[in-house]
Amino acid sequence: MSFLEEKFSLRGKVVVVTGALGLLGKIHCRALSEAGANVIAADINKIEIENFVEELATESIGVELDVTKPEPIKDLVSRAINKYGKIDVLINNAAINDMFENPKAQLEESRFENYPLKLWQKSVDVNLTGIFLCSQIIGSQMISRGGSIINVASTYGIVAPNQSLYQDKDGNQKFFKPPGYSATKGGVIAFTKYLAAYWGDKNIRVNALSPGGVKNAQDEYFIESYSVKTPLKRMAEPTDYIGAVIFLASDASSYMTGANLIVDGGWTAW
Repeated sequence: MSFLEEKFSLRGKVVVVTGALGLLGKIHCRALSEAGANVIAADINKIEIENFVEELATESIGVELDVTKPEPIKDLVSRAINKYGKIDVLINNAAINDMFENPKAQLEESRFENYPLKLWQKSVDVNLTGIFLCSQIIGSQMISRGGSIINVASTYGIVAPNQSLYQDKDGNQKFFKPPGYSATKGGVIAFTKYLAAYWGDKNIRVNALSPGGVKNAQDEYFIESYSVKTPLKRMAEPTDYIGAVIFLASDASSYMTGANLIVDGGWTAW
């Protein structure tokens, strides 16, 4: 194996991925496995996650996980230690976007003035508290060995949503991107810096990855509207983040911590 191959290889590493059944979660898991990692794929759907790991190239396990509760995370750690003896990398990928119960009411409910407290709290619970708990419980297992924690943030944690994106062709607002997502993703970036400084002397590297918008069967008008606002003139393909994930998980980023790696097609460049 060449020097470069060794730097980017994940052979023998054990990687936990939360939100593993999401659009990007599945792709991250497949890429990590192909790079040689044993993947602990965690998501809230027990049967589906156990079936999914059968597709991976390395010996991996699927774990049912609710990131908002400490006990399931502790159970995951026990399974990981019993099977592999260690955890090298944690990718905090689990997150939610607001889902409004009544689509006809989503325009009014998504307005900041009317935004329901229960949706704000759910965003905080999953997007922020979930990362706190997973980092606290799983990251504590890395103290004796070192490791890498990758917190998936968003460009909307850096800049405000452009609400004109959520209009139809006639300029009518369909809904507003609500505040819970932006606030929690901004919190993820701040928490990443806190934890990087706190655990730096333990050789635990903590970095954020801020993706841009991902093409995923949206309306053609939305795709066009988003694309013209990026220098690369397109939305991301789901595979566009593979390189960043492998880089942050591997020894190729061994002198990188407390950073926010922005992969957004230039969205935040202007």
